[in-house]
Amino acid sequence: MSTGNQALLEVRNLKTRFYTFAGVVNAVDGVSFTVGRGEILGLVGESGGGKSVIGFSILGLIDPPGKVDDGEILFDGVDLRKKSEKEMQDIRGKDIAMVFQDPMTSLNPLQTVGQQIDEMLRLHSELDAKARRARCIEMLTDVGISEAEKRLNNYPHQFSGGMRQRVVIAIAMIAGPQLIIADEPTTALDVTIQSQILKLMKRQVGERHASMILITHDLAVVSQMANEIVVLYCGKIVEKGPKQDLIRNPAHPYTQGLLGSIPKLHGRQERLTQIPGTVPDVRNLPKGCNFRERCPFAQARCAEEEPEQQAVGTNRSVACHFPLEQEAAP
Repeated sequence: MSTGNQALLEVRNLKTRFYTFAGVVNAVDGVSFTVGRGEILGLVGESGGGKSVIGFSILGLIDPPGKVDDGEILFDGVDLRKKSEKEMQDIRGKDIAMVFQDPMTSLNPLQTVGQQIDEMLRLHSELDAKARRARCIEMLTDVGISEAEKRLNNYPHQFSGGMRQRVVIAIAMIAGPQLIIADEPTTALDVTIQSQILKLMKRQVGERHASMILITHDLAVVSQMANEIVVLYCGKIVEKGPKQDLIRNPAHPYTQGLLGSIPKLHGRQERLTQIPGTVPDVRNLPKGCNFRERCPFAQARCAEEEPEQQAVGTNRSVACHFPLEQEAAP
């Protein structure tokens, strides 16, 4: 969902399934959203909601037994699903890059940091070795690593977790991609380093006029970064809209539950809200609304009919038979 900027990425009715011996897993089931140029979109939800699968689907990285069964993934107006593997190899890193979840395992322990950053330039630029090295030093400096020229010769184990994540961001950014997909980029880091990394990523994206999809389970993180938010549950979108409206005035009970679980720094400290129950088995989803067994507002209709997206206000939608009452804007 984009509120005005020309679309860089349009995902339309994306369906990604995994065909396992235990049954078919509908990991992503009819998801549609838009990312505008220069915008940050937050994909939010609990583990197993399909967030990371969307990222891998966009990049064409779904391996058997998984398969993208339906939908369109339009990047700059061109459907990526119609691209060959060779064409996708040219797009990955150069046009669309990914910051993976765990910096401890994203880097090759047998290669220096310099070799791993340089590889992206060797694949996606015509710079000679001297120019590539200068660009690597510049990029490491940009992401906040001191003595960058010296650190190019270090191996990943010689860096802290926060420094490794900065290296992963440098690798993703160095070829100048138009779209960054950041998959839980701060999960393995402590709170102080999380804040530094998020500010760094937002600055890097802004300075390069790029767009970003930020995948996270944490609405507090998204509230610092995103322009638009898409809330996922069991592979489906339950709510999407502009950040300010969605956080101030959630329309879906699941979004309300996620917001209630965020600790508040100011005002009276009350017990955090807990969403009861657990995410259902995606191989055997309940009839009707997937969230109904955990929803405090569920009614008989919720057990019979699957809710469809309906508009709530400007540029917002929710998949709920009984959306939460919306307060008037101040």
